[in-house]
This record gives sequence, C-alpha cells and structure tokens, in this order.
Amino acid sequence: MILGKVMGSIWATQKEDGMSQLKLLIIEPINWKGEPAGAPIIAADRIGAGRGERVIVSRGSPARAIFSKNAPIDAVVVGIVDSLEVGEGEE
Repeated sequence: MILGKVMGSIWATQKEDGMSQLKLLIIEPINWKGEPAGAPIIAADRIGAGRGERVIVSRGSPARAIFSKNAPIDAVVVGIVDSLEVGEGEE
C-alpha cells in the first residue's frame, strides 16, 4: 500500500466490463511528510475521496481482489487518511 494525495478525477464514458460504476482518481504518491514520492497513478475509488485528500492506495492483485476477477484494476483507494502520526526523530 502507498500513501497518496488526490490530484483530481478522470471521466471516461466508455469503460471495460466491471468498471462501469467506478470513479477514477489521479493520485500523487507522497511520503509521510506529504512530499511527492513518485509518478502519479490512476486508482479506482468506491469510498468517495475528494481532491486534496490524503488516501491509502492498494496496488496489484490485492486491489483487483476487491472487484470481479475480470476488472482491469491495479490500484484502488482503500482509505481516506484522517490523521497521521510519526514518532519523534524518525526519518
């Protein structure tokens, strides 16, 4: 799983089977300090994350397991981060 920030949404009127009701988000991976930590990814979202929110994203086969086996999903938002706590002095 990775920590990310929602940059925006993608609208697609034509989608593969199994994706017709899915919202797609552009997610910027971030580190625990909130700094960019990689190239943006596209993730499916069923929990209602919005622009600017920090989210937890699952990738690969665990992400696909949430949906039907035929859905071409490799990243999914699995949580919206309310707060983040990191021990003092850790980097």
